[in-house]
Amino acid sequence: MTANTAPALLDLAPLGAGHFARIEDKVAALMRTRETVVAMQGEALLPLEACIRSAVRPGSTALNIITGPYGETFGGWLRSCGAEVVTVAAPFSGAVTPAQVADALRAHPDIDFVSLVHAEAATGNTNPVAEIGAVVREHGALLLLDAVASVAAEPLLTDEWGVDLCVIGGQKAMAGPAGVSAVSVSARAWERIAANEQAPRRSYLSLLDWKERWIDGGRTALPHAPAQLEMLALEQALDRIEADGLDGVIARHRAASAATRAGVRALGALAPYVIRDEDAAPAATTLRAPEGVDARDVVAAALAADASVPVQAAAGSLAKEMIRVNHYGLDADREVVLASLAAFGEGLRALGVPVADPAAVVRAAGDAWDAVIAG
Repeated sequence: MTANTAPALLDLAPLGAGHFARIEDKVAALMRTRETVVAMQGEALLPLEACIRSAVRPGSTALNIITGPYGETFGGWLRSCGAEVVTVAAPFSGAVTPAQVADALRAHPDIDFVSLVHAEAATGNTNPVAEIGAVVREHGALLLLDAVASVAAEPLLTDEWGVDLCVIGGQKAMAGPAGVSAVSVSARAWERIAANEQAPRRSYLSLLDWKERWIDGGRTALPHAPAQLEMLALEQALDRIEADGLDGVIARHRAASAATRAGVRALGALAPYVIRDEDAAPAATTLRAPEGVDARDVVAAALAADASVPVQAAAGSLAKEMIRVNHYGLDADREVVLASLAAFGEGLRALGVPVADPAAVVRAAGDAWDAVIAG
């Protein structure tokens, strides 16, 4: 009988309040915030919905910025809270501009809440949060930021950028768990939430419950049994980033993005879906399939060549035209990028699509990687 060599994941000692609080403090340091941070016991959609339902009241006006599918989800939640929703959208091949946001705020001076996704892994774009945050702060609205796909892949300066509600998850660039997430809440966001009679109370979506039962008591008694394995995994991810150095982790993600885009351009046939390099998210690169070729066939052929590469077709209406390379977390790695490019080359050739010599692709990708790392 073979001995069980799996790690011991059961019968762990209880995760106490002090340990839970220390993990939250590590999250706050990563997010560059001195505001309250709450580690919530579910995937990041939990705090994202909790933020909107807590801070948005019936009859208010919210600005929802859409550069991908998550922005579209936020609009539905905002409307269900009774808010009038003003929408600013950008093509999925680019980013929203601060000028667009400023124009919307001038046209609708009663806007008091703005929702924004920092980076959309699904569409491969990233938004200029620092500049947008300055515009929103001048207007006086609260800013909600979904930083799930950006944290640890690019700079996230929560306080400096004036973000009132910032949500992160561990499952992308942090290379951590999906089953736990965190939200930072500014003092003025807490004031808005406390004044909102429609904010969830005695609910899994309630930020107020966490404040009253956890934060206001000095974080000495947890309100319920924590998701222990996920919290410990989150701590391991945070500790690994600290050991590696956040700047180095971010540089790896930037290098992976640059190398993928350069390699794809050298390969031919495929093209970056996000047009400008400065609008491309470091966590994932989206590609446009060749004319007349279904993106799903390209992905299938690439995976047939190498099943280990982190590539997939887009979902929904973009499934036929968009391919996604998820070079985040441990896959923000030079060899993973080169393997992905090689798989695309082999897969496209199998589909009868002409592509460049593999050596030229490796050279272009490697040069782009080295340029970023060299700084």
